[in-house]
Amino acid sequence: MLWTVLTVLVGAGWRPLLSGDGAVAVRLHGYAVRNPDATAVVRVLSDVVWDPWMMRALAVAACVWLWRRGRGELALRVAAATVAAALVNQGMKSLMGRERPEWPDPVDSASYAAYPSGHAATAAAVCLMLLWLLRRRVPRPPAWGMAAAAVLAAVSVLGVGFTRVFLGVHWTSDVLAGWVLGAGLAALAITVPLRVRRTGPAEAGRREPSGRA
Repeated sequence: MLWTVLTVLVGAGWRPLLSGDGAVAVRLHGYAVRNPDATAVVRVLSDVVWDPWMMRALAVAACVWLWRRGRGELALRVAAATVAAALVNQGMKSLMGRERPEWPDPVDSASYAAYPSGHAATAAAVCLMLLWLLRRRVPRPPAWGMAAAAVLAAVSVLGVGFTRVFLGVHWTSDVLAGWVLGAGLAALAITVPLRVRRTGPAEAGRREPSGRA
């Protein structure tokens, strides 16, 4: 629902939303220009630590780990959420064609359309899937462990969204849409029924009907 509302408002160029986006962007960009040391740190976080390819690498590592342990269904769910986040995000960028913020004194750059934020969508999808996996793979995870993982995931998801607006390459609504998209795809990957069947000789033998004279 929120995704639809945001997309309609952005597509329609709803003035209050655009004004809010602009006000936040101008304020953060001014701070970024005046504080180059802080901006350099934010760029490392945005372009390296929380880069979509870094998040995808974590998802791939999780998939390989799960597959090698015979948990193909879980691996496919993680892969589905990660791939869907990339494909849907690129499709929406092409459809919406929203321009990124333009500055006379940019502190970073990004290509292609703005809406939605790929960084935000990928981080939300991957971090939520990894949290879910941690819960699934550890029957009784210690409370402090789950809390630490949840905090790390929240910092990553919220942090990468902030960095994209701070660096002046996205509007706030782009980031909100990315978060909603990533979370929605993760929820679908977790809840949609999926079965990976394994058929071996023993199992086939058990399923053979016994003949009767």
